[in-house]
Amino acid sequence: MTYRKWKIRTILLPPLIIGGFEFIRHGILLNYLSMEAGNYYITLLTLLLSYIFATKMFQTIERMNKRLAELQARRAVYEERERLARELHDNIAQTLFLLNVKVKQGRLEEAKAAITEIDNNLRQAIFNLRSSPDEGASLAARINTWLSEWSLVTGIEVKQALDEVDGFFSPNEEVQLFGVIQEAFTNIQKHSRASQAAIRLEIGREGWQLAITDNGRGIRLEDADRQRYGLTMIRERAEKLGAAFRLDKAKAGGTELILTGGIKS
Repeated sequence: MTYRKWKIRTILLPPLIIGGFEFIRHGILLNYLSMEAGNYYITLLTLLLSYIFATKMFQTIERMNKRLAELQARRAVYEERERLARELHDNIAQTLFLLNVKVKQGRLEEAKAAITEIDNNLRQAIFNLRSSPDEGASLAARINTWLSEWSLVTGIEVKQALDEVDGFFSPNEEVQLFGVIQEAFTNIQKHSRASQAAIRLEIGREGWQLAITDNGRGIRLEDADRQRYGLTMIRERAEKLGAAFRLDKAKAGGTELILTGGIKS
């Protein structure tokens, strides 16, 4: 039932039922039902009708809101896939152009490197897009599923510590956060030479924090300043999440990436 129909019922049903009872009471039952008893009956009738009507209405609204949230989540995932597809198309087109130039110039080693880059981009894109929007009952479950597969593919052990975040982030924010995780672990796979990685997602009174670390060779901060290792995309996603972004060398070696967001209103 649509909101418009519920609005019409909310306006018409109470006065029709209660008003109808009053007309019957005064026109037919006046000699059989005292005013005091009638007042009690109309009060009980109003309470009963209000309970039944409100219960059914809020059950319907809850189902509609749940369905709407599911549709928004699916739409957010599909929009993200379209964005990745456009980005992949642009990257491959640019790399193919450079490959053509290198081949014409006879610089075969650089051409081989360009082919390897195309192959890596395609493999990573297929891996990232393989899961369906319905996979996983929650954001934590989806992260766990993706990281389990990532660990099997890369051979890098992943330690996870994820708080329950159901309902904390909007569908669009979940997509952005999941994209940050994918990009961060893709960078670990490509550049860190790590054997272990860890992810921590915490929700607290003062906000939320995502921390991703590895035990690899560690990032050079001057490289981070030159927007390498896919950090531009992570920074853009952090801005969309309204989160502060920090990248540093981990105390135990390797790299540490931290996103920190405030309390959501």
